[in-house]
Amino acid sequence: MEQGGCAYILTNDHHTVLYVGVTHDLSIRLYEHKKGEYPNSFTKKYNVHKLIYYEFYPRIEEAIAREKEIKKWNRKKKEKLISTKNPGWHDLAKEIE
Repeated sequence: MEQGGCAYILTNDHHTVLYVGVTHDLSIRLYEHKKGEYPNSFTKKYNVHKLIYYEFYPRIEEAIAREKEIKKWNRKKKEKLISTKNPGWHDLAKEIE
């Protein structure tokens, strides 16, 4: 059974850290990030919980490929991508709840 997926980017309150991730359920994954479900994770360590960019795909494999692509980019290129959809870097979590 094929399932869709989402590539996404999170940041902290000061926008100093970017985290690129992938998931099959963005709502659940955001909840896990915000609640610090994984105490030893990168996102918990750096308080990365603000959703600033996301893209949905019909197949999880496509989302994984996109995540890998974005992870290879330098910060400037990631910032440009984020600013195309979210120039103010507002938390977009309410859009997907």
